[in-house]
Amino acid sequence: MNIAEVFIRRPIATALMTAGLFAFGAVCCTLLPVAALPNVEFPTIVVSAQLPGASPTVMASTVATPLEDQFTAIPGLSSMTSTSGLGTTSITLQFDLSVDITAAAGYVEQAIQAASALLPKNLPTPPTYKEANPADAPILIYAVHSDAYPIQELDQYANILIGQSLSRVSGVGQVSIAGQAQPAVQVRLNPDALAAKGLGFAQISAALTSESALLPTGNLEGRHEEFPLDVNQQLTNAAQFRKVIVAYSNGAPVQLGDIATVVDGPQNPRTGAWFGTKPAEVLMVLKRQPPTRSTSSTGSRR
Repeated sequence: MNIAEVFIRRPIATALMTAGLFAFGAVCCTLLPVAALPNVEFPTIVVSAQLPGASPTVMASTVATPLEDQFTAIPGLSSMTSTSGLGTTSITLQFDLSVDITAAAGYVEQAIQAASALLPKNLPTPPTYKEANPADAPILIYAVHSDAYPIQELDQYANILIGQSLSRVSGVGQVSIAGQAQPAVQVRLNPDALAAKGLGFAQISAALTSESALLPTGNLEGRHEEFPLDVNQQLTNAAQFRKVIVAYSNGAPVQLGDIATVVDGPQNPRTGAWFGTKPAEVLMVLKRQPPTRSTSSTGSRR
């Protein structure tokens, strides 16, 4: 006696069992979760550059375009998306699935160095890049806010003390900050006061640049030792900037506070984040992705 004999001798029970299994499978099929996108880690690198005060058009033409011209020569690049805003540019580079993300990061770094000669000379910091996966979602979100301190004074605490500490935790791949309010001094020039003193915007900008600098002044030499001398002329707050002499009118010095309203504030007042109704900086923690192996060679990094 075998198993098939039981079903042959009882056709009605076999038919009912088959119908029951079919109905059970049909019901379970409707309950199965279906992902809209497969769980695929796309090799993606995001390049960011900042030039405070520059318009989106200036950022696109003077910062984004030189970088894009260099990125187009990277092997394995499948798509490139660029977004330029007030004082900031973000370029997203997505590579083929067969590309090793480590090798792609080396090519991106070389492209940034090749484009550095074409970027604006007053760029405060070189463009930066980071690996990213568009399908990733943060596993933890922190909101840093205070009722006693303005948001720009919390930036150092949120960025350095919390953000960098979290990035060193095992398993954390990246900590990004939304609504970052880096501290800066805002100078709001008064056109009527400028016209009365016979001054222009370019003259004020040149005066502020020369007054806030960290430059070497020479060496102090002895018989057996030599010491470099530095004069720190960097200004750090609005009170110091108000006293800066930007020009002379009729033999009298003109201070910045006479022709402008100078206040402490965030570097970019048009971006921000909120925790409820309170201004905050939001720290988004992403987990570290396991390294992937490429199936084809994309070149060697030198």
